[in-house]
Amino acid sequence: MPNVAELRAARTSGSQRGFTLIEVLVALVVVAVSMTAAILAVSERTRDGTYLRDKTLAHWIAMNLVTERRLQTEAPPLGKTGDEVEFAGRRWRWSMVVDKTAVDSMRRMDVSVRMADAPEDSSLASVTGFFGTAIAPAGTSAPWPDVGPQGGQPAENAGEEEKAQEDEQTDDDQSADDGTDATDDGSGDEQTDGSGDSEDSGDSGDSGDSDQPVVPHVEGQSDGSQPGQGSTR
Repeated sequence: MPNVAELRAARTSGSQRGFTLIEVLVALVVVAVSMTAAILAVSERTRDGTYLRDKTLAHWIAMNLVTERRLQTEAPPLGKTGDEVEFAGRRWRWSMVVDKTAVDSMRRMDVSVRMADAPEDSSLASVTGFFGTAIAPAGTSAPWPDVGPQGGQPAENAGEEEKAQEDEQTDDDQSADDGTDATDDGSGDEQTDGSGDSEDSGDSGDSGDSDQPVVPHVEGQSDGSQPGQGSTR
């Protein structure tokens, strides 16, 4: 029969045993999955930052091209042109398409920029600009052509509509002037009639005072007695 010392030694050896192989493998799988997710997140952020940097540089190149064409004295030729340029230590490929617009003196420029080694149908940035020339000498003005709502189509009845609006405005102004004149005439007539009535009233008062006889007051005469008659005692 084992003694107490042996039993204590058996318990101590059993409590100090390590992890099993399965537990170690599970822990390694958890760590691998966590590290993979973290690495993917960092890579995604790095890729996004690189894309935004390249897109910003391509946009600057396109804006520079549009500005250069605008500063030229002659309009850019119609059609598609392209070339390579070095910017920020890298090679870029740009293409420009110049088209006509509804206004003869203006042309539209569509610029597209991509990396030099990128596919031809790809684009990092696209910018649209316009080139215009003066349609009249300095200090003068020239009317723009009538453009309808359908993008460059001339309005058919533009002249008639403008004439009708001008006639309507003229009629409104004339009506307003007639109303003002009528108001002024009415005010003048009323003022004149009032003044005439006042003068007539004053004249009537004067005539009444002149027609009424003046009776002299005699001492010793009682009220109601006729002049020249004495009192009866």
